[in-house]
Amino acid sequence: MAAGVRPAVLVVDMTRAFVDSTYATGWSATGYPAVDANVELLGAARQAQVPIFFTKGYPEQDDQLQPAERGRWKSNGAPAPLPEGTPPGDVIVESLGPQPGDIVVDKGTRPSGFFGTPLISYLVHAGCDTVIVTGMTTSGCVRATVLDAFQYNFHVLIPFECSADRSQISHKVSLFDMHMKYADVISLNETIDYLQKLPGA
Repeated sequence: MAAGVRPAVLVVDMTRAFVDSTYATGWSATGYPAVDANVELLGAARQAQVPIFFTKGYPEQDDQLQPAERGRWKSNGAPAPLPEGTPPGDVIVESLGPQPGDIVVDKGTRPSGFFGTPLISYLVHAGCDTVIVTGMTTSGCVRATVLDAFQYNFHVLIPFECSADRSQISHKVSLFDMHMKYADVISLNETIDYLQKLPGA
């Protein structure tokens, strides 16, 4: 495993819209187990005083977005409206925080947490050399964020229990491919062990 000594945790799009099957883009069967794993990871990260970042997208309502903001996302038509009273989908799942000191990055409708956001500036300012990437979905926004982190010369770790996808095939193939090229895919226990052994942890 190639990792530095100044990591950050980056939780990608663990919002209701991607975690919960109530929403067209969500899948509870895999989303909520990943939430539970992230809760454990974030507890260890906070104990080790590791900076924590979250990403989330724009609200789901298309009428709140200008065409340039929406881009090609949903260009084939929006999903059916949610039942009245359904909570907004762009809210990070409550059990994950965020807590005071955590940073939430709004990445709009783009897959990568780095594209068009100040995330790289935040990581450089924090002196980070390693990014632990988790979240939803493995084959989409997690993968896009991992590739950009790699291209910015960060070590990248992916605790496999902490990401999820609507398709198990896409999830496993994406993890395999990222491990072969861009990141170290390791277990949650290995990640926590790494955090606990950091200087000053």
